[in-house]
Amino acid sequence: MLGYYILLYFMVFCFGIVIGSFLNVCIYRLPKEESIVKSSSHCMTCGTKIRKRDLIPIVSWCILRGKCHSCGAKISPRYTVVEALTGVLFVLVFCYYDIMYHPIEAILTCLLYAALIVVFFMDWDTQLISTPVVIFIALLGVVELLINEFAEYPLNSITLKSRIIGFFVISVPFLLIELFSKGRAMGRGDVYLMAAAGLFLGTKAVIVAAFIGMITGSVVGMILKHKTGSSKFAFGPFLSIGIAVSALFGNYLGDLYLRFSGFIQ
Repeated sequence: MLGYYILLYFMVFCFGIVIGSFLNVCIYRLPKEESIVKSSSHCMTCGTKIRKRDLIPIVSWCILRGKCHSCGAKISPRYTVVEALTGVLFVLVFCYYDIMYHPIEAILTCLLYAALIVVFFMDWDTQLISTPVVIFIALLGVVELLINEFAEYPLNSITLKSRIIGFFVISVPFLLIELFSKGRAMGRGDVYLMAAAGLFLGTKAVIVAAFIGMITGSVVGMILKHKTGSSKFAFGPFLSIGIAVSALFGNYLGDLYLRFSGFIQ
């Protein structure tokens, strides 16, 4: 039985790194508004089309020693990092939900994590959050809602009311901050991201996500300001971390805080 589980999780990891390879394409092409399906992968230095055998996630980069097979230009290790990160996160999600008993919840959460990886790296590079990716997150929330409403066995206890409130509870304050600061404090993409996340997570978990994002963002922001002297940095990556944590532990952390504060017993 143990061997069966190991094989299943290995397959999940392999699937995850393949998805991670696709996420690299999204991270690079979406800011440039290039097609993510039509054009072939090519070397960023010489423009040579990448051979199929050089497109194996993680393995090809290691075999090529991080260099283009044509011109020898260095290939960023981040491509491999994204692939490995996606694979590891997929395995962790399926472990959390138990691959045999809650596969639909695990699949939806893995898709959410894939979208968050794109948001993280794309916003870090360009300070832009892709609207199609945010819409994709919102659609995941709608799919989860429909399954909860009409399936014989609901995926979780997040109600329609909680999702609707979650859609607005963080995004509206963020929108006011964005409007009053004229985009200096945060961008409109952050607003849309938290609205979509609220639809997926519900009220309690999205509040936890925003709190985690603001804390981690503030700490890293102070470090970057100390090093560079600039207070401008992408906020989306830290919101993505908060959403990722809250997707699994948000309601638990919210309840833990309420108990610690004495609001619930």
